[in-house]
Amino acid sequence: MSERKTTATITLEEPIQRGTTTITDVTVRKPKSGELRGTQLVNLLHMDVAALEVILPRITQPTLTKADVANLDPADLTQFGVEVSGFLLTRANREGYPSA
Repeated sequence: MSERKTTATITLEEPIQRGTTTITDVTVRKPKSGELRGTQLVNLLHMDVAALEVILPRITQPTLTKADVANLDPADLTQFGVEVSGFLLTRANREGYPSA
């Protein structure tokens, strides 16, 4: 049986510039149920942009803002969506599921 993954590090295709700091890697962690408030699970499973804008600021390190998420390269947003939706699946459902 595969071990349950609780974090993933995303290397950004297009780094985020914050003042003099350049963010090239972001760690995303599996959300707790309370952090999912204000979203619908089905929207996260569908990698809905609005749902990701709500949840990613709660589960990323360094913390991404809603504006950061809105300005992500589409390839980077897809990487985050794949990881977040993967966190919501059971072990049985994750068999053969892609990882970013």
